[in-house]
Amino acid sequence: MKAVVMTKPGGPEVLKYQDVPDPKLETDTQILVRLRAAGVNPIDTKLRQRGTLLPNQKPNILGCDGAGVVEAVGSGVSRFQVGDEVYFCQGGLGGPRGNYAEYIVLEEQLVVKKPASLSFAEAAAAPLVLLTAWEALYDRARLEAGQRVLIHGGAGGVGHVAIQLAKLKGAEVCTTVSSEEKASFVRNLGADFAILYKEKNFVEEVLDWTHGEGVDIAFDTLGGKLFEETFPAVRIYGDIVTILEPGADTSWKVARNRNLRISLELMLTPMLSDNMDLKLDQVTVLRGCDRLIEKGQLKIHLGKTFPLKEAAAAHTLLEGGSMTGKIALLI
Repeated sequence: MKAVVMTKPGGPEVLKYQDVPDPKLETDTQILVRLRAAGVNPIDTKLRQRGTLLPNQKPNILGCDGAGVVEAVGSGVSRFQVGDEVYFCQGGLGGPRGNYAEYIVLEEQLVVKKPASLSFAEAAAAPLVLLTAWEALYDRARLEAGQRVLIHGGAGGVGHVAIQLAKLKGAEVCTTVSSEEKASFVRNLGADFAILYKEKNFVEEVLDWTHGEGVDIAFDTLGGKLFEETFPAVRIYGDIVTILEPGADTSWKVARNRNLRISLELMLTPMLSDNMDLKLDQVTVLRGCDRLIEKGQLKIHLGKTFPLKEAAAAHTLLEGGSMTGKIALLI
């Protein structure tokens, strides 16, 4: 099969489109999926830069998100049959099981039927950001109706889903964006207040919006110094969740004085720990998102697509930091 292989750590140029061995069913509960699209996420670019988590397994194929059609099933498979359209978030951390490829083999328990209303590209772009936003807001921060939430980068992949999930919970949402075009985009998603952070101090804007109190929950999707800079925008005894690792130079004084609850969100933990129970919990979350998608209450915005062989160009665009919504590779 054709796949995009990471030949070594480095820039986008290390991604090479080439032939690799076809994957084979290894257990009777596995399915073979012919991939039609793969999502492109920041974790892909970080693994490409630093090296995969499974460096001794070859070839190294990136891509955690995928969507496609079931091509073959093991003798013990009961949930799927050949021809079913599916999507999932599995693989892509290194080794041969990634989604920048024509085929992937997966345990049937970890796969979900694709929502009929989504294209393959939209479906492939969905799982990682759905799980990240769901876990961050609903599980880590324990969002409740009536709370006020600050979401950084509301026009991005995780951010645009987080806005919708927060509104579905009955929260008031403010979000930071870089342009008026993106401000219009997030308002259409339901955001109550868009802050153009290049023009205004977001902390001052948040405090003004909350009458000096601060938001109940802040969701940091960008990391760096922004995490620490957000502390004064959160109310006393409030929550801040980040999907990035806080820097070693983070000053925790303001967070401590305001008695903030700090939460770290990494939706890859079930895969990293190879914990089947946790993986199945995420499958349950995806099924819950499916229902919202089919009701038209949750949308995935696909900002750009590339052919599989142009994965390097997709990485370059993503690292540029100007994307609205998600990127997908068409296979």
